[in-house]
Amino acid sequence: MSRQFEKVMKCYEYYQSVTAFKPRVGLILGSGLGNYARNMQVECEIPYGDIPGFPVSTVEGHDGRFLLGYIGTVPVVVMKGRVHYYEGYSIEDVVLPVRLMKLRGIEVLFLTNASGGINRSFHVGDFMMITDQISNFVPSPLIGENVAELGTRFPDMTHIYDVELMEVIRTTAEEEKIQIQEGVYVQSSGPNFESPAEIRMFAAIGADAVGMSTACEAITARHAGVRVCGISCISNMACGITGEELSHLDVQAGADKRSEEFERLVTKVIEKI
Repeated sequence: MSRQFEKVMKCYEYYQSVTAFKPRVGLILGSGLGNYARNMQVECEIPYGDIPGFPVSTVEGHDGRFLLGYIGTVPVVVMKGRVHYYEGYSIEDVVLPVRLMKLRGIEVLFLTNASGGINRSFHVGDFMMITDQISNFVPSPLIGENVAELGTRFPDMTHIYDVELMEVIRTTAEEEKIQIQEGVYVQSSGPNFESPAEIRMFAAIGADAVGMSTACEAITARHAGVRVCGISCISNMACGITGEELSHLDVQAGADKRSEEFERLVTKVIEKI
């Protein structure tokens, strides 16, 4: 048994001692979705700090707890707050929650985040369905001893974001009359916002939006055989696009502006999965 898997198993044993609830979908809430619990029937809450060895978020706006319950009739586990690489955690700790949710039974991981718009046709408040990603600017969560209990040493990443789930998002957005963009997401390490030169580089290699999470979580899920989909809320335009300086408060405010529509879109998609 690998060292990483032993750590996940300790978390799993505590989780199992609290509840036998088995989710089918995992949802990670990004900025702007902090009030999402009002859209679900919560059966159980587990604070991250209660789980032995589990990483706890230190970022404002990222509450730290699992919510277990139902969205419609779909059993879900919701991460209310995530941890980030820039908080000082190892990349294996950043993705530990994904592996724990896999052990609890999830078949689908729905990723959400607030991101900076790189594509100049985007506007603040837009939603972008993630169709692919660039993750090379942070360490791979698969570096080191392979967690063979969850997946193969060299997993394929041709379809990180599930084609069928992307179609569900498209049709749901159309039905709900919510305009949605599509594009490639790039993860940077943070916590500093990117420089204008870095944004120009990201644009040149095909990125449409940038953030400080998500890509490493998607890789971990695919390694473990979990289907992945994701939506970014364009909370701000990336550095150098408008010439305005950025702050974390601006990012939160931008994400909050369309939080109700974001919640509705995510809920309707999950009800169809």
